[in-house]
Amino acid sequence: MSQYDYDLLVIGSGPAGESAALNAVKHGQRVAIVEQMATVGGACTHMGTIPSKALRHMVRQAIRFNRTPIFRDIGNPRTLTYPKLLSHANQVIDKQVAMRSRFYYRNQIRLIQGHARFTDTHRLQIISAEGQEEYITAKKFVIATGSRPYRPDNIDFNHPRVYDSDSILAMTNTPRKLLIYGAGVIGCEYASIFSGIGIKVELINTRDRLLEFLDDEISDALSYHLRHLGVMIRHREEYSKVEASDSGVVMSLQSGKQLHADALLWCNGRSGNTHDLGLENIGLEADHRGQLQVDEHYQTAVNNIYAAGDVIGWPSLASAAYDQGRSAAASARGKEHCRFVDDVPTGIYTLPEISSVGKTEGELTAAKVPYEVGRAFFKDTARGQISGETVGMLKLLFHVDTLEILGIHCFGAEAAEIIHIGQVVMKQENGGNTLRYFVTTTFNYPTMAEAYRTAALNGLNRLAGY
Repeated sequence: MSQYDYDLLVIGSGPAGESAALNAVKHGQRVAIVEQMATVGGACTHMGTIPSKALRHMVRQAIRFNRTPIFRDIGNPRTLTYPKLLSHANQVIDKQVAMRSRFYYRNQIRLIQGHARFTDTHRLQIISAEGQEEYITAKKFVIATGSRPYRPDNIDFNHPRVYDSDSILAMTNTPRKLLIYGAGVIGCEYASIFSGIGIKVELINTRDRLLEFLDDEISDALSYHLRHLGVMIRHREEYSKVEASDSGVVMSLQSGKQLHADALLWCNGRSGNTHDLGLENIGLEADHRGQLQVDEHYQTAVNNIYAAGDVIGWPSLASAAYDQGRSAAASARGKEHCRFVDDVPTGIYTLPEISSVGKTEGELTAAKVPYEVGRAFFKDTARGQISGETVGMLKLLFHVDTLEILGIHCFGAEAAEIIHIGQVVMKQENGGNTLRYFVTTTFNYPTMAEAYRTAALNGLNRLAGY
């Protein structure tokens, strides 16, 4: 009989925690998972990925309806209120919670509701919502507590007109004008959503351009299409103060400008959820962002404690968190080799969406790698013309000598799906990752996937001798 209650105790039931718990129990370990919220799924299910993408889907459907002439025979253009959009998101959340709850039940993983706090390196104190205390021991732990929006002290987030990316999901009205401070991924996605339902949006970006980690051409396309939706983008601006009243919100910028709106959505940074985990009791310290440092095995500075997901920082994506959780659980049970997740594709669910994998033109130019570009525009594809999704392009970057694919960048409908075709080819070894794959493979017609063949031929046409 083990001296511990469990072999592995996971804190947090988001993507990282769920995958860690399931991986451990599939390998015969005794596992429990602690979740502070009333239902499982973490911020991903309740406040992040799932609700925002469900909102986006409904907005996209409404835009397509309103812009397609044949639907005018059915009825007039439709407008959607924000509360109506939320009702669809809530339906999806309920389905996700039910599905994920079954995972724990079927695999006999004990789910413990409450706030977890370390008392030593092998013991947790768990305080329920009713204030009851329980102490549980485990041989190993995985911290997967996720992150929350960063809230500056000089902004009153208790005011009913001031929101962050969590609390916006509780907004009960549809403002006429919205300020969004922070033009990162979350800010750009919400700018698309709100402008898509006719709300005036001002997007304040503290940097020189939108999403600077993207390929320049893709970033420029995003800026153009957000403006086409009616978004006012202000670059290189920082706030000095925010004043909220019954009549609206006024944001004063350091440049001297004053911006007026009905509400403010703050989307500038996130912090790891480590503030009350009792880290001081186990000799572990989070950085200034509340994030934990881990090695290539997802092990923290305490040898029996691992961490995965948003709580360790980059890339802070649900897709990465699933894989990180599996790797952390594998490392915790003594597996010598695990996958360190450092090659994650980018998926940004703006309108239209963006996805990329590999190097950008800027990175290749700085590294003095001789590359060429192949492009395919969705407006020239039969599938794009049939579906009406004519905005966007697929862009391939490849080595001029070996034809090795170095980067893939996609902007437009279903970009996050389309990118995976190229990602699979890039993963091929022994010379399999080249542009030749796309010109020697027959694609279904008409499909969006055939854009790869078009882009490959376009790129080869730029080279002498082809």
